[in-house]
Amino acid sequence: MKIAINVQTILNNKMEGLGWFSYESVKRIVQQHPEHQFLLIFSKGIVSEFLSFNNVKAINIGPPFYRPLALYLKFEYLLPYYLKKHKVDLFISTDGISSTKIKTKQLLVIHDLNFEENPQWINKSFGNYYRKYFPKWAKKANRIATVSEYSKTDINKLYGIDNSKIDVAYNGVKDVYKPISSSEQETVRREITSQKPYFVFVGALNPRKNLVGLFSAFDIYKDDSKSDSKLVIVGNKMRWTKSIQHTYEQMKYKNDIVFLGHLSPKRLNQIVASSIAMVYVSYFEGFGIPIIEAFKAETAVITSNVTSMPEVAGDAAIIIDPFNYPEIASAMLQVEKDEDLRNSLIEKGKIRAQEFSWDNTAKVIWESIIKVKK
Repeated sequence: MKIAINVQTILNNKMEGLGWFSYESVKRIVQQHPEHQFLLIFSKGIVSEFLSFNNVKAINIGPPFYRPLALYLKFEYLLPYYLKKHKVDLFISTDGISSTKIKTKQLLVIHDLNFEENPQWINKSFGNYYRKYFPKWAKKANRIATVSEYSKTDINKLYGIDNSKIDVAYNGVKDVYKPISSSEQETVRREITSQKPYFVFVGALNPRKNLVGLFSAFDIYKDDSKSDSKLVIVGNKMRWTKSIQHTYEQMKYKNDIVFLGHLSPKRLNQIVASSIAMVYVSYFEGFGIPIIEAFKAETAVITSNVTSMPEVAGDAAIIIDPFNYPEIASAMLQVEKDEDLRNSLIEKGKIRAQEFSWDNTAKVIWESIIKVKK
């Protein structure tokens, strides 16, 4: 069987959640199934690691820039041409983006439908493009995979796709996430917060991540606790809006916030493992990989009671209302002051993390492939 896979989210040293899903699942699938041929379709440079596999051919197609018009031209015109040229039996899109024109059987991985439920949180041109074409792609696909039961329900409800056609392949977590020694934790704190304890947030900086709420809650927490703890923000500014900027500028304790930008997984693990807790209070997530990364690093987690986050966290986190800023602040104070609670959350997190692995992700995706080909 010849399988083409859209891996445009796999980028050298710049990957977010979708990129890691693609990288980790595709790498395992091509390793575990040498009897099949794979055509990997990149957009911004081929990641050479994949060329070491004898059953892999990689190509770049379409413009290297990421705009709705570029996506339209690439997937509606170039993709059908390349699939026909290479005599592909099955097309997989790991970010859900596809084509209305291809005749090849398809498996789409649709991570979430945030652009449908919260159009104000996404670039207008992309939002319009996704809302126009994702329903068409979903209905045309032979099968769909997604990353949580929450997203499965959303796809069924909004697009009318029968649940029997949707498989749930939970995200995994890299082996690099693990606890570190107390001496290494001290070194990390010395490097980034002058030895002060800190909470950590990880994610692309955009409105969906509730940075306004996080900043507001941090100010309340600081007033209530009189603590010298800081807040460390890890991630690139994807959509740093005027509202986020205004909230930050008006903060009483903005000098206690440390921005680190995008980090390598190894460095990110050190930062997370050295924190008091991960504060991941998004308004919307299809999954929420940082929750599991924190569990693996043996760090307590505070997360939201909406969308997929309670499903992923289980009983291993403090679950709060992301719209209730005093509640977020109270959880931060509670987890900082109550060592027994913090240790209990860490122990539950270690158990919970065992339920998520990239091996399981790849297994479910492969099972979806088999269902498509039957």
